[in-house]
Amino acid sequence: MAYVTFSRGKLRHNYRFLKNLFEQHKIDWSIVTKLLCGQELLVQEVIDLGIKEICDARISNLKVVKENAPEDVQTVYIKPPAGESIPDLVKYADASFNSEFDTIQAISEEAGKQGKVHKIIIMIELGDLREGIMGEELIDFYGSVFKLPNITVTGIGANLNCLHGVMPSTDKLIQLSLYKQLVEAKFGRKIPWVTGGTSVVIPLLQTHQLPMGINHFRVGETLYFGTDIVHHGPMEGMEQDVITLYAQIIEINEKPMLPIGELEANPQGETFEIDESLYGKTTHRAILDLGSLDISSDYLIPFKDQAIEFVGASSDMLVIDIHDNERGYKVGDFIPFHLKYMGALTLFNSDYIEKRVID
Repeated sequence: MAYVTFSRGKLRHNYRFLKNLFEQHKIDWSIVTKLLCGQELLVQEVIDLGIKEICDARISNLKVVKENAPEDVQTVYIKPPAGESIPDLVKYADASFNSEFDTIQAISEEAGKQGKVHKIIIMIELGDLREGIMGEELIDFYGSVFKLPNITVTGIGANLNCLHGVMPSTDKLIQLSLYKQLVEAKFGRKIPWVTGGTSVVIPLLQTHQLPMGINHFRVGETLYFGTDIVHHGPMEGMEQDVITLYAQIIEINEKPMLPIGELEANPQGETFEIDESLYGKTTHRAILDLGSLDISSDYLIPFKDQAIEFVGASSDMLVIDIHDNERGYKVGDFIPFHLKYMGALTLFNSDYIEKRVID
C-alpha cells in the first residue's frame, strides 16, 4: 500500500531556519497549511511548532486548526470568501483576505451577529491578475470599508507568481508599501501589516532587496520543501525531504516495449505513437499501487533510482520502466519519490494514501 511520510524533525529544522531568518529582519510571519488538506495528524505537527498564526484557503481546514490549537493562535483565511461561507468564516477565521466591498459588508453584519470583531486584509492587484482591487480604486475602497462596524482593517496585501507567474520585484513591493502609506496619510488610520511576502519573496529578503515596508510573510512551500522557488533549487541550509512518497511494487514482468494490437485513445484520452525501432525489444516494467486518481507522474521525482522512466498510468496503477532491473526490484518493494508541491497537495487530499508522521 502506498504511503506518504511527513518528517517531524525535518519540518522543525526548516521552521527554525525560517524563524531565525524572519527574526533577524524583524518580520512577522505565518504558516500556510493548505497543502495539508486539513489532515489533523499533519496540522497538529504545524501547531506544535509554536507558530502564532496559521493561514489556509479552506474554512474546513481552519476549523481543524481552531479545534486543536491554543487560543492565542490566529487563523487567517487567505482568499476572498464566498457569500454562503461567511457564517463559518467568522466562526473559524480571525482574519480574512478581501477584495469585494459587498463581501466585507456581509462579514461586518455576520460578525455583529456573532459578537465578534473580524480582521480584514485588503488585497491589492500588482499585476499577476488574481485577486486584488486596482490601485485607482484604493482610496474610495478603504473609505467605504472604514465606515463598517464589527471589522478592523489590519493589513494591505498582494499575491504574485500565483496565476500568471509574475515575479515579485523590489519595485512592485515598494509600490505595495506606498499604497499603505497613502491610506494612512489620507485617513489617519494605522495599517499594521503589509503582507507582501510569500515563499517566492524569500530570496529577495536573503539578498537584502526587500523594501523595509514589507513586514509580514505567509510561507508554505519553502517550509515543507526547503526550496528556492525563484532559482528552482534547494535553499541552502534547509531540508528538502520533509515529505516523501513510498509506492509499492505490485507486479514486475519483462514485457514488449510496444503495445500489441490496434490503438485508440485510452480512458485518459491519450493516444500513443509507435516507434518502429522498438519492435521486438523488451524491458522490465513494474506496476506501482497508485494511479492518476492519486497523483500525476509529472509531480513525482525518483531520487534513489534516477533511471526510472514513467510509462503511463490508469486510475489506480502507475507503470514504470526499470530497464534491466539491475537493482533487483521484486514485488512488495517500495520505491521512494520526492514530490513537487502540487503532487503533495493531491496526495494529502486523497483518502486512499496513508499518511505517516515520522521522527
